[in-house]
Amino acid sequence: MRLITASAGLVDGYSVLTGDASLRTRPQAPLLQAIDALGGTGLSVRSDGTAPLVVGGPIAGGAVTLPGDVSSQFISALLMAGAHTDEGITIDLQTPVKSAPYIQITIEVLEAFGVRATAIDGGYRVAGQQQYRRTAPYAVPGDFSSISYLAALGALCASDPVVIEGATPSAQGDVAIIGILEEMGASVEWDRDAETLTVEAGPLTAVSVDVGDTPDLLPTLAVLGVFAEGQMCLENCGHVRLKETDRVAVMASALGEVGVEVIEEPTRLCIGAPSADIGGVTLDGAGDHRIIMALSVLATAGDEPCVITGAEDVAVSYPDFFDALATLGGSVEQ
Repeated sequence: MRLITASAGLVDGYSVLTGDASLRTRPQAPLLQAIDALGGTGLSVRSDGTAPLVVGGPIAGGAVTLPGDVSSQFISALLMAGAHTDEGITIDLQTPVKSAPYIQITIEVLEAFGVRATAIDGGYRVAGQQQYRRTAPYAVPGDFSSISYLAALGALCASDPVVIEGATPSAQGDVAIIGILEEMGASVEWDRDAETLTVEAGPLTAVSVDVGDTPDLLPTLAVLGVFAEGQMCLENCGHVRLKETDRVAVMASALGEVGVEVIEEPTRLCIGAPSADIGGVTLDGAGDHRIIMALSVLATAGDEPCVITGAEDVAVSYPDFFDALATLGGSVEQ
C-alpha cells in the first residue's frame, strides 16, 4: 500500500487505493502530506489518514519532512519513487528512525537496479531523473522474519536439528534472531556460503531485547520468552502497535489466555513463566500473519493443542508455513 501510494504520485492523473479491513486501519497521513508537499495530491477519503486513498500527480520532487518512528515504509516508498521525479527527493526526519535496516534493504535493492539513494545527515536523499536497469538475474534473499518462526521451533521443541534453507546474508534487521537465540543459549550455526541455518533445541534463558529495528520479531520473541528461564523483556516496541494489529496488545492477550504472566506497558512487553500447562484453548489470530505463525509455534512447543482462528492469513507472507510446520513434525489440522 505505502510503496504503491508513493509510486502513484508519479502518475499524471488520479489513483484510488484501498485494501482489506486491516490495511484500511494503517496510518498513511505522513506519506499523503509528503505527496502534497512534493506537488501532488494525497487524500484520505475518510479524512482520518487511512485508506481508501486518492493520490494525484505527477510529483516534481523536492524536500519533505517525515516522522522517523512511525514506519520506515514511508521513507522506502519515497526513495523508490523519487528516482523518477525531476528534482529527486530529500527526506528530513523529525524523529529518530525506527526499523532502519528496512531502509538499508531498500537502498541496497535500488543500487542493484542502478539507482543511487543515500543516507544524509538527519535523513535520506535520492537524486531525480534516474532509471531502473538490470541485465543480470537478481536473487531475492530469504526472509528472516519468516525464518524466525522455524528457528524458534528448532530451539524450542525439535527432536533433531532443524536446517533452514535460504538464510542469505543481507541487511535485513531480523537477522538479529540468530544472535538473540545464541544469547538465550540455543545452539545455532549459520553457514553463510551454503545459506543455511541449523538450530538445535535446548534450555533457554530469558534476555532483554530492543526491538526498535526489528519490530516483526516481537511475536516470535514473546513466544520464546514463554519457555525461557526468567523474565523476557521486549523494549522500545511502541511502533509495533501500528502493524496489521496492535501486536504488543494481541500477544499480551494471547499469552495471558494460556496462563503466562505478562506485563504490558506502552513501549515494553515482559513475559514471565506460565502458571499451568500451555495449550488447550482457542486463540484469536487477529487477522495477522505474524501473530498466527507465532501462536502456532507456541501451540507446537506447548503441552496441549490450540485452535488458532483465521489461519489462512499466513498467506500474506508465508503461504506454505503450515506445510513447513508439518514437515518438521508438527501436528496440523486445517
